[in-house]
Amino acid sequence: MNTPNIRFQFSLLLSCILLGSTAMAQKANENSSQPPNIVLIVIDDIGYGDLGIYGHGQHNTPNINRLARKGMIFSDFHTNGSVCSPTRAALMTGQYQQRSGVERAIGFNKEEGIPLNKRIFAEGLQEKGYKTGVFGKWHLGHVEFFGPNFQGFDKSVVSNNSPDYHTHMSRVGELDWYEDHELNNESGYLTDLVSQHSLDFVDENKENPFFLYVSHIALHFPFQGPTDPPLRTEGKIWHDVKYGPLPESQYRRAYLDMLESVDNSIGELMSKLESLNLDENTLVFITSDNGAYPWVGSNYPLRGGKGNLFEGGHRVPAIAYWPGQIAEGVVESTTLMTMDLAPTFLSLANASSEEDNFDGMDFSPLLSGQTMDSKRTLFWRTLPIRSDNPVISVRRGDWKYMEDENGNYLFNLSLDITESNNLIKEYPQRAAKMAADYNLWSEEVLGEE
Repeated sequence: MNTPNIRFQFSLLLSCILLGSTAMAQKANENSSQPPNIVLIVIDDIGYGDLGIYGHGQHNTPNINRLARKGMIFSDFHTNGSVCSPTRAALMTGQYQQRSGVERAIGFNKEEGIPLNKRIFAEGLQEKGYKTGVFGKWHLGHVEFFGPNFQGFDKSVVSNNSPDYHTHMSRVGELDWYEDHELNNESGYLTDLVSQHSLDFVDENKENPFFLYVSHIALHFPFQGPTDPPLRTEGKIWHDVKYGPLPESQYRRAYLDMLESVDNSIGELMSKLESLNLDENTLVFITSDNGAYPWVGSNYPLRGGKGNLFEGGHRVPAIAYWPGQIAEGVVESTTLMTMDLAPTFLSLANASSEEDNFDGMDFSPLLSGQTMDSKRTLFWRTLPIRSDNPVISVRRGDWKYMEDENGNYLFNLSLDITESNNLIKEYPQRAAKMAADYNLWSEEVLGEE
């Protein structure tokens, strides 16, 4: 079976839309008196094929597409986990999430959470004089006990998990919207609220270096576009209708409306940065926390989706935009992970310290067009729902080894991005070596033998 080559795909796609815009713009802000602002936008549950710039014709994302055309697209960017909380733990710490004890999506309780003694990279930015804010989804422990204001953020307006977009009620019938750890019963569609609080934060901190974490709750269920009806009310359990008030036939339409609402939010944020003349000293990075559910989103051309370790579960869109610093129209194929963001952001802010103990790598040289030695072995481990038997994966160069409940796999991703051709029988020694590498990693990170 012939399978698409990902580098060829991107070359073909971008040649139609980038019009040769690969030259580096004139370097701007060389005399800037402050380090760059950093804006991290995480769109929840968005798949590899969900954005127009990645080849999905049905989704109208002009604002994201513009940033991608004028910035850098990553074709081989991966989340540390295949569900929400593990990836977010890796994001905040720059370490494998197993070091924080976060291997599953954190539930509706007040006991689970990222340990308060873990160093969050936002703390390093604070120490360097950055103002830090997070707006949207936290999902690293109940806000009252594990909230962002305890862990490196000056300002927060967040949910614990994924509430109703209109009533802001959780699946256990509790208001799930907090401002600086206090319940906030403001009204409005959640994507609009995330957007407005982000805009206010930029206005309030335009004279300071800032880190803005825009953690969109969309596109996570419940599937509710801006004009769809509310559902959840206080004091009732909503697990049986967790996907929202709509019939299943409307899920995809609502998902599209939610994505377009997020795209509008990003457009508003970019207009704000440009109107304040902040855009040329601001790195904007857009990505996801895991792949999409394939029955509502698109991970094309990848196999699998959210919750598993085929590529569709963790290879996600990633875009970097920084006018004058990042060349236009670049497709970067280096294999990167969520945990690489923390050391990269701290490096750009000159905020790295001996206290940081990262598993991730600083990839800031790639943003300025430099080459770097990126050879390393990467590991994934996830615990399926209602099972303590881990699914594991190992990546080394183009080769990927994987074990799940159905068996063992070996793929060459440069030839088989769809993971259709299991080479485990053809290359048993390579598979055994990668399995041994995983055992050494788990012994070091998890204390397992």
